[in-house]
Amino acid sequence: MNHLRYLGGRLLAMVATLLAVSVLTYAVFYLLPADPAQLSCGKPCTPQRLADARAFMGYDESWIRQYLDFLAGIVAGRTFGAGPAAVHCAAPCFGYSFRLNESVTQLIVERAPVTFSVALGAALLWLLLGVGAGVVSAVRRGGVLDRLAMTGATIGVSAPSYLVGLLGILLFGFTLNVVPVSGYVPLTEDPVGWLWHLILPWCVLALLTAAIYARLTRGQMLEALAEDYVRTARAKGLRERRVVGRHALRNVLIPVVTVFGLDLGSLLGGAVITERVFSMPGLGSLLLDAVGNVDLPLIVGVTLFAAFLIVLANFLVDLVYGVLDPRIGR
Repeated sequence: MNHLRYLGGRLLAMVATLLAVSVLTYAVFYLLPADPAQLSCGKPCTPQRLADARAFMGYDESWIRQYLDFLAGIVAGRTFGAGPAAVHCAAPCFGYSFRLNESVTQLIVERAPVTFSVALGAALLWLLLGVGAGVVSAVRRGGVLDRLAMTGATIGVSAPSYLVGLLGILLFGFTLNVVPVSGYVPLTEDPVGWLWHLILPWCVLALLTAAIYARLTRGQMLEALAEDYVRTARAKGLRERRVVGRHALRNVLIPVVTVFGLDLGSLLGGAVITERVFSMPGLGSLLLDAVGNVDLPLIVGVTLFAAFLIVLANFLVDLVYGVLDPRIGR
């Protein structure tokens, strides 16, 4: 019962957070001086044509009314305009891009596989590399492996991602010519090509982010190894591998999982710099194009989708907490 109450509380908090983020996002973007109807009005844009465009797109209402229509569209779909020229956006409708003549939901669905492929592959690599390096560094504190790992972590934390990406393209793409430097191949069309085009973006993201996880894991592991329960486990004659893996690492993973949930959620919303550097048509590139063209419905839709992924990632982290520490939620 306590676990169900804990889960219900987290779900309510998740919904409340999403509503708060949606209100702020919608208000910020739609109170900007830019007018999407002006951009869609064409030339010459007479006052009457501008008024017709605003009415067709739904911008003739207050932003609060527009926001309520936006929420209703997510649940039940939405129709813009009337008559033969009306545009229907099926649920869940996150808006309609009149510049691209396509629903925001469809655009997100088309671009999400690219971003998810980049994010999930890189996340798996940086988690394994970062946690592994941090554990080895803590266990071999003061040794050669510790110094090498922390030196690499310092370089990784300090290096700009775009610079590392460009250096990777220059070295492995142009100089050695061993991996593709741009583009994306869908997994369903060519699994080998999909993997081959993602190796370099994965490695660039993983090496940079793993540096943070290595430093975090090392600090947490050193604290855990100094705790009484670890000394007790050693006094009982348990093997060092069991002491580190079963007792110390379990507690170390709690703060690591917290950071991992935030990083993964943010990355799933669009690896903006990485996608630009490697010319990958993901959500990050979609958002940058929308900003450059002042496509407000698309900006709002992608931003809220990214916020949803971050909140969802944090909700899953809370569930993982219950596995790592059963006392949580009691």
